Amino acid sequence: MINTITNRQGKTLSIQIDGSKDAPAIIFSNSLGTDKGMWDLQATYFKENYQVIRYDTRGHGKSDVIDDTDLANLGEDVIDIMDTLDIKQAHFCGISMGGLTALWLGLNAPTRFKSITVANSAAKIGQADTWLTRANQVEQNGLGDLVKTTHTRWFSEQFDYQHNALAQQTILSLASTPAKGYANSCRALAYANVRHELPEIKIPTLVICGSKDPVTTVEDSEFIQQHIQKSELVCLDASHLSNIECSDEFSQVLDNFIDKNQ
Repeated sequence: MINTITNRQGKTLSIQIDGSKDAPAIIFSNSLGTDKGMWDLQATYFKENYQVIRYDTRGHGKSDVIDDTDLANLGEDVIDIMDTLDIKQAHFCGISMGGLTALWLGLNAPTRFKSITVANSAAKIGQADTWLTRANQVEQNGLGDLVKTTHTRWFSEQFDYQHNALAQQTILSLASTPAKGYANSCRALAYANVRHELPEIKIPTLVICGSKDPVTTVEDSEFIQQHIQKSELVCLDASHLSNIECSDEFSQVLDNFIDKNQ
């Protein structure tokens, strides 16, 4: 089973495939500071009926750290994965940073996707100065301070993240993310902005938000839904990593949406 691909820049991306290669494909894209393991529950849910492809975003997990990264690079990596695996069309689901990747793909490679799902994301996440400052701080001091407080951003107070194995695994993935890889993604996010292009997206789009998300708000998701014609919005009772905090509901909502758009 293939577990790496080489992208157009000659760099290695780590992937994981579950399910049958003859089944419809779903590609999952992780958030900033996590890895493909954050989708474990969705992979288990979908692998009976789909080919499930997960990958570590460049600079995360086991994928190479690649300098001069921007949003277009993040999207092109997905196309390179599909081309290597000979996948003509797929459904794509990205969370947070992966959600911005989904929007880029919807704009720049619409014929390759039957649908996109934009979870806990925004057409522009945060402010450039904040991202650039964080990038510099992480390069200088590492990710230790972020790891200590990450649960307050990723999970709500009602969620027992301390006794949830996947939540703990995901927090640990932040601790092991290369500082340079994290910083490069911060710089990509600083300049990623597709707010004005959203009406150009014509493929079916599912927008998922978390009612308790302090990072990408319900308003951010409503803005996306209001500007994409073939879109629908679902709000879950969760914080930023809604696919972990409300895993069953997240998977069911995504399953119903994909089933309508085969």
